[in-house]
Amino acid sequence: MVEDCTEQAGGRYRIDYRTLPRQADEQRVQMVRRLAAEDESMDILGLDVTWTQEFASADWIVEWTGENRARAERGTLEGPLDSARFEDRLYAAPKNTNVQLLWYRTDLVDEPPQTWDEMFRMAQELKDAGQTHQILTMGAQYEGLVVLFNTLVESAGGSILGEDAEQVALGEDGLQALRLLRTLANSGLVSPSFSNSVEDPVRLEFQSGGGAFQLNWPYVYPAMQEAAPGLARDVRWARYPRVEADVPSRVTIGGLNLAVSAYSRHPDLAFEAALCIRNPEHQLFSALNDGVPPTIEAVYDEPEMADAYPMKDVILAELRDAAVRPRTPAYQNVSTVVSATLSPPSGIDPQEALRLLRERIQDALESKGVLP
Repeated sequence: MVEDCTEQAGGRYRIDYRTLPRQADEQRVQMVRRLAAEDESMDILGLDVTWTQEFASADWIVEWTGENRARAERGTLEGPLDSARFEDRLYAAPKNTNVQLLWYRTDLVDEPPQTWDEMFRMAQELKDAGQTHQILTMGAQYEGLVVLFNTLVESAGGSILGEDAEQVALGEDGLQALRLLRTLANSGLVSPSFSNSVEDPVRLEFQSGGGAFQLNWPYVYPAMQEAAPGLARDVRWARYPRVEADVPSRVTIGGLNLAVSAYSRHPDLAFEAALCIRNPEHQLFSALNDGVPPTIEAVYDEPEMADAYPMKDVILAELRDAAVRPRTPAYQNVSTVVSATLSPPSGIDPQEALRLLRERIQDALESKGVLP
């Protein structure tokens, strides 16, 4: 994509691609240090969706306005766009997105569960019959646990923060999410390693035949096709389970946003190059070669998507009704206290955990006593 955009520029600019450490936290630390030093050598920044508000509030990235903003927003799904906004202004262009699905074994159940309660019942029936039954997902003290909690809260009709992102909004919806998380952890239906589970071990456990249900990202599908084709024939996908039977789930999205550095010596060219990197053609290339779902809705209609993403309609349905993580410059602080308070999930006392979450998240928003 970098080579293609450089060629299309016809000599007006050349993009130099600089990779960062593999871990997201290490990427952020490196960028933050360089931006704090007003490093002029970075023009386009690839930001995790949770960093946009932090970088915008620090005046490290430039607002997208005029025709640049119009082009970035045109045809782009609202959920990814929401992750790129701060104080109702656009500070990045969504490059790719991601959302978790429910993966289930058709040799064990005829139809996917619609709700969490139904999934618990189906898993218990399989267990009672001596069959593979486990519900596999991420429960370790890290960002994956925050994603799970945020999805449960949003699916219960609430949100972690209020509309202004300055006050904690957790109430009955938060209590419902905490009860469900505790029930999951103590159900006897999860892996013994649930409280230490992150994405790839969960994938591998399901891939080796260890679960009936898996809540994980779409990358598990091509991995399973390659490593366990026999099992893959019996695996299908569905929308994430509902908390309330009559309310569709709202699933937390991931992804990458492209921002322009406030210290770039070539901001106009940087906006142009960023738009090229995230255009429909290149989003399709990334989807097919990197396994990252597009943010431009029309790309899902491309014929190549049908083979690479047989689950694309479910992905798109979730993205049209997506949940974003709390949009606050203090997100790293908020994530730290949420994951610490919820770990281990089996030890959650819902009422006490709600009280602690409200207190600790508010302190995190005000940068009191938190080390991100």
